Amino acid sequence: MTVQNRIALVLGATGGVGGETAAALVRRGWTVRALARDPGKARLAGVTFLKGDALDREAVVAAAQGASIIVHAVNPPGYRGWKTLVLPMLDNTIAAARASGARILLPGTIYNYDPAAHPVIDEATPQRAHTRKGKIRIAMEARLEAAAAPEGEKAGVRSLILRAGDYFGPRSTANSWFASGLVTPGKPVKTILYPGDKGLGHAWAYLPDIGETFARLADREVELPAFARFHFEGVWDADGTAMVGAIARAASLKRPNVRQLPWGLLPVAGLFSETLRELSEMKPFWRHALRLENRKLVAFLGEEPRTPLDVAIRATMQGLDVPVVEASPSLKLSRAA
Repeated sequence: MTVQNRIALVLGATGGVGGETAAALVRRGWTVRALARDPGKARLAGVTFLKGDALDREAVVAAAQGASIIVHAVNPPGYRGWKTLVLPMLDNTIAAARASGARILLPGTIYNYDPAAHPVIDEATPQRAHTRKGKIRIAMEARLEAAAAPEGEKAGVRSLILRAGDYFGPRSTANSWFASGLVTPGKPVKTILYPGDKGLGHAWAYLPDIGETFARLADREVELPAFARFHFEGVWDADGTAMVGAIARAASLKRPNVRQLPWGLLPVAGLFSETLRELSEMKPFWRHALRLENRKLVAFLGEEPRTPLDVAIRATMQGLDVPVVEASPSLKLSRAA
């Protein structure tokens, strides 16, 4: 069974998750709209941009008319303004979904959890966050679950959460660990600044794979319960060497200079930068391994979309204007496939 009215509204289409999800929906035959403060400057093949802001409820409600899904992939840039902006933006999306009858698709994070308590998480794992960002994320999901309840004045809004690890991809933003640490956009790789401890596993998610997964779930959203959660395993780097090795191969570095992120300096720098202050709170997720269990997702879709790591890393670096060496014939074939 598939969705009959294949119209989607994407909030955050100029970002990583929103952009890749919009592109995947277009590939799968959806009519895709997106909001932008300046539609004349927004460009994404097959997407119609409308003037508006996620903080403007009337604009969001108007843009969602006739849509069957709303992708809520919008966040304050650089983690700035999370406390005051994130929940009001979600409330606007809930109002738009209630008016249009659309299902909300929300990218979930691992920040809802205590990584020291749960090395592996599935959809039933208790959410207990110790960071400001994690607590807000828990509140977001609670609002969606409440809105999906069968009774109540504000009930009846369907939603879907797809949770994944840290994002990387050609559309990586400054919010991502990949673009703010492992490589420097626009510059050759000389030093790889890795946030995690040596030998510690970490979960990554390639943005085009996330977009494709969202699109496949959107195709079958009528088969889902009113409130649904799925976990995306993505790239499990068991000891922190897989990502570093793939970057080194793409940059043709035989002995990459790998340094650990200077966590001790972030609290001091955070006194002058809200972005760095929020990043410093994420330290526990680089001191404890946390892996996502994806059995529920695979059971529903049949598989989890997965791009070979070397192909994904090369595409990510090229998207960030980081020089890479010529790909081998096997990698070129994999990319074409």
